[in-house]
Amino acid sequence: MNAIEVFQDWLDDYLNFERNPKKDIFWLDTIDYLCKRFDNPQDYAPCIHVAGTKGKGSVSKMIACILEEAGYNVGLYSSPHIIDFRERISKPNEFFSEKIYEEAIKEMVPNIEAIIPEMLPAERPITWFELVTLFAFLCFRRAKVDWSVYEVGLGGRLDSTNVIRPKICCITPIELEHTEFLGNTLEKIAAEKAGIIKNCTPVVIARQQTDSVKIVFREKAFTKHAPYYFVDEVIKSASYSLNERTKKMKVVLESDMFNRTITTEMSLLGRMQAQNAAMAAITIRKIFPNLDEAIIEKGLAKAKLPGRFEIINKVKSYEGIPQLILDGAHTYRSISLTLDTLNKLYDNKKAILLFACAADKDIKDISKLFKYRFEHIFVTKPGDKKQSDIGAEIEAFTNAGVSFTADSNYKKLIQQAFETASKEGAILLVTGSFYLLSEVKKFLMTH
Repeated sequence: MNAIEVFQDWLDDYLNFERNPKKDIFWLDTIDYLCKRFDNPQDYAPCIHVAGTKGKGSVSKMIACILEEAGYNVGLYSSPHIIDFRERISKPNEFFSEKIYEEAIKEMVPNIEAIIPEMLPAERPITWFELVTLFAFLCFRRAKVDWSVYEVGLGGRLDSTNVIRPKICCITPIELEHTEFLGNTLEKIAAEKAGIIKNCTPVVIARQQTDSVKIVFREKAFTKHAPYYFVDEVIKSASYSLNERTKKMKVVLESDMFNRTITTEMSLLGRMQAQNAAMAAITIRKIFPNLDEAIIEKGLAKAKLPGRFEIINKVKSYEGIPQLILDGAHTYRSISLTLDTLNKLYDNKKAILLFACAADKDIKDISKLFKYRFEHIFVTKPGDKKQSDIGAEIEAFTNAGVSFTADSNYKKLIQQAFETASKEGAILLVTGSFYLLSEVKKFLMTH
């Protein structure tokens, strides 16, 4: 085992609410205490904070890539990881050197192990995500980054990342998700996300579903004396076109904030990625008003993310599959957008679906999206690391009138889906959970 693998085993001894969240487990005083214990590594470099329900990982990656294209040494903190833990804490498109991770581990582990419960605020146990967030702070300080970009884990107001003091904040679109923790209305969820807005710190806000959500953000920004910019009000146009041959997407952005039209070709695909690109470009423009548009274009073009309509053209051992598509979409809206991109790129070509989701997802409505598009549908659970309810999935697909094959043995069903797609020469779409994507990638490594 290498140092990172040993570190992951060590982390697993701590409470992991990312895998199985529980109510009333969010607070900031513990991470604040830990940061002070390590001489506040979160304050080492200027940073950007990104919250929201959908698109925050993509926006974070785009911003980080633009900063790197501008010549900065950049650290990016995001979640979840699909295969390698270092995906969470890295440069925009590559890992740090092994030395950075190893030295941060040596700095962190003995210091944490020296803490006794009586030393912690309210004697609450340290959580897995608090330690991973602290590890990111330490890695970035050791890497001597010029800028860091932090993606919120869950919510915003009480997320462990909310101890940072960003130069600018971003809030992507809000949807009904994690309602048991963040609230059961869009407005309540927006209030939690708005918790990242800081005094006198500008905030860029994506197009939202309702005006009432915009009001929540506007009022929070007003109370914090924070300049705010709604992307749909400052961007005149964010058009896109998908190239069926190259599987790339041309994006054209127009705004009075730019000296000229921004035109770029991106690997991240879909209507929402055009909106995400607009948000990233506006955010960068607010920090660097004189940055050349060419740098923004090149940065956006270099942004790639595993599991966001990721296309794999050749699948060893399953040569009959023309294309494998991996997309971690797991809400009704994000899955509908994934299907929209699938149909635009592949029209009516034969396709097979492999689906699984966590127990807290709106499977009743999601299942209806798949009724007419797929030759075969395989339904399973997203591995063993995330709480799931295969019974609820089966009930939802049955009630939706969708023909499907279901099995809680995800390894067996993954293989069956690949064999069927290869035999029929069909595109295979895997979606519903990043944890399912992780299991599929592990499957590919051994087949």
